Formats: sequence, structure tokens, C-alpha cells
Amino acid sequence: MKTQLDQMEEEGLSRRDFLKYATALGLLPFINSQESKAFSSKAKGKIVIIGGGAAGISMAARLKSWLKNPQIVLIDPSDRQYYQPGFTLIASGVYNADEVWKKQENCIPQGIVWMKDTVTAIDPVTNEIRTAANGKVSYDFLVLTPGLQINWNKVEGITYDTLGQGNAHSIYDYRGAQQTWKAIQEFAKTGGKGIYTDTYTKHKCGGAPKKICLLTEHYTRKQQAREKVNFHFYTASKVLYDVPYFTPRLLDIYKERNIPIQVNVRVKGVDTAAKQVHFEKIETVNEEKISTFFKEDYDFLHFTPPMSAPDFIRDAGLGWTEGKLAADSWVMVDNETLIHKTYPNIISLGDCAGISTSKTSAAIRMQVPIAAKNLISVMEGKEPMEKYDGYAACPIVTDYGHVLMCEFDFAKQRKSSFPFSLMDASKESRLAWLVKVYALKPLYFYGMLKGYA
Repeated sequence: MKTQLDQMEEEGLSRRDFLKYATALGLLPFINSQESKAFSSKAKGKIVIIGGGAAGISMAARLKSWLKNPQIVLIDPSDRQYYQPGFTLIASGVYNADEVWKKQENCIPQGIVWMKDTVTAIDPVTNEIRTAANGKVSYDFLVLTPGLQINWNKVEGITYDTLGQGNAHSIYDYRGAQQTWKAIQEFAKTGGKGIYTDTYTKHKCGGAPKKICLLTEHYTRKQQAREKVNFHFYTASKVLYDVPYFTPRLLDIYKERNIPIQVNVRVKGVDTAAKQVHFEKIETVNEEKISTFFKEDYDFLHFTPPMSAPDFIRDAGLGWTEGKLAADSWVMVDNETLIHKTYPNIISLGDCAGISTSKTSAAIRMQVPIAAKNLISVMEGKEPMEKYDGYAACPIVTDYGHVLMCEFDFAKQRKSSFPFSLMDASKESRLAWLVKVYALKPLYFYGMLKGYA
């Protein structure tokens, strides 16, 4: 029997239809409708948006609705728009692969000029962008939303093309998620040692490595195969999770399921032929960092590759030059206004932004209206006044049917939204599972990308 949300996926919905369905499902409080906060501006200028993912398209839609005479060019080479939080659910068999994408041409707002091209360089002094096919593109105001760069080659022995070989998998890729699901099913049959890792850089959806570990463990129990499998989780961080309100329950879950955790450990390389992971453990003794190297055999491996801002951000000098965000060249913007520290006609949000919060689609949803209003203020010659509080959400799927809904701000304090404010968020919830699996994807495609979620 089809649900209302199933119908939403199959139909081309109007805004009125979307709001009707959202109201029926009790999800209207998630929606920040444009009419609820009427805003418009006569500001003028050529806006170029680099990147057509969640942040770029949402920003384009919001600016188009708020500017009287928008002049917006969006540069992005992709044919598809992926709902990337769905990759974990592909890798666990909850979603089919075709359920998480739509044609990019159907997602870009009408009236936005789509330049289907790849950016190769930016000159922020002359306000020019260089692209692979169209050459130079000038701008008055620049929105940097290119997402991030996955550096597969920084794990020795792994390349993107060899992903999956030696039963070494990663869900941070559409094809990789599909391979992971096939491998998990086989792993439950054969048994053995499963190793799960995160990485030492900031990365999108920081909870994903934990989710796929816990889902695999539950899957083996569902298949009456848990006694054949042992699990190990390695994190490059000093704690499993750095939001104190949620950490105790997450640690309890790992303990209850007999999944040992090692901290301060990063993957250096993978020998896919021998099925061995090479690790570096970094400890501080008397204020001196000491590295210890070791290796572990595995039968199934899920690893998280290092990530960074795209190379053209670094080459243009737009990334941080000092501090924790400098090594990976995350864009040097103000933590609250999202305006670039050096070039006030540049704003950045989403995964590439160098701000001290998690890289999640929920964070982007909150950043978009703030970034759009602040950019318009700059276009009008005013000071940007909107402030982002660091809100992010990470729905950590703990099993098939429950989610620990982690919502927090810059200070790593719990910051709950409806309907999760009505429940005990310190424990996993069935309601959060239903929202995660059935509601967030249509809200993404029919709400957020349309500029009113």
C-alpha cells in the first residue's frame, strides 16, 4: 500500500501539494515557508554560484524568490542530484539505488542560468572564474557551495577505481554504497572480522561510519549470524562522539553489542590483496605526540577517506591559512555570517565552508536563509546581520527501526527541533527512524531544493 510520501515521490508536486502532504504528516513545523517571513530586495548584481548540490540549489532558489530582478548563474557539471544521506540506507538495504537521485535539470529552479561546466580556478581579486569549457566567467558576488573533495588517494593502496576490491568499501560514494550492501549480505553468510573506521579530517555526515557499523551488526542478528562475526570500530578522534548529551547512550550501544572502540587511530593504508589495514595510533605523552604503527587483518572493511575543500579553493587562497581548518583549506568565512573574511563579496556555506560545525544537510538547511539574507545585505551596501548558531543534526541509525537523533549547535549543546523536542532525545527512537527513512528525502527534494524548507 502506497503512503502519501510514496505518492510524493511519483508525482510532480506543486508547492501547495507539498505543503498539504507535509501538514497531513505533521511535518509542517519543519518547513520555513517564504510567506511566513515575507522578504524581498531590489538589490542588483551578477551572482555566480559554484556548486549545484544541496547548498547551491537551495541558495539559488532562495535568492531567486527574494530578489526582485535576480541575475544568477549556477555552475555545476552534474547530471544528477543525489540525496546523499540516503547512501547509508542503500548500503543497508533500506533504499533501492534509484530512490536517491533525480535529474539535475529537474532540480535547478526556473530562471537560473545553469552552466553545465567544471570550475578550474578562481581569481577573487579580479572577480573571475575559469571553467573547463566556457573559459572566464565574471561575477559581482560569489556563492561558494562546491561541496567537498574526497581524497581516495590519501589512503595508500586505495583508489576510486579500485573501491570494493579486497572487500574494502566506503559508503561515501553512490557506487560504493551499492557495493557495500552486496558485501554486507555476503559477510553475514561467511562471517569473520569486520573493521569500521572514520578519518582524521572533517568529513560530511560524521555519523555515517557509526551508522553502517551498527546497521551491519543488527543485520547479522536478523540473519541469525551474529556469533560468526566480530566487529571493531576505529576512530581518529579522541572520543567516539563529541556531543556530550548523546555520547553516553552511543557508548552504551557499542558496549551492549560487543563492539570494541579504539580512539586516536587513523588509517594509513589498505593492503587489499592481503586484506590488512595499516593504522597509526597517535598519543600525547608529556605534551609530545608519539605515533605507533600496527596492522589488522579483516574480512570486511568499511573505511572513510580523508576529505578537503576542492583544490581550486586552496589554489585561489580562499581557505583558512591557520588553525585546525587550514590543512584542508576549508573556506575562510565568518562562523556566524558565513561571509568571507578577506573578500566580502564572497559567501560560503555547506560542506566546503570553514566553520566549526558538522557537515550535514540539516546544517545546510539552516545556513541557507541566513546566507541568502546576508548576501543580499552586502549587495545593498549594508552590514550582514543574520547569525548562524551552528545548528546541525546527525540522525545516527542504531538499528533497523531506531535512530538516535543528535541535534546540536556550535557549543556542542543539544538544540532540539520539532517533533524531537517532544521526546527523550538521549535515547534512540522509532519516531526518529520514521522521519529519517520516510520524511527527510521528500522534504529534501520537494522542500529544501525549492527554497522553502
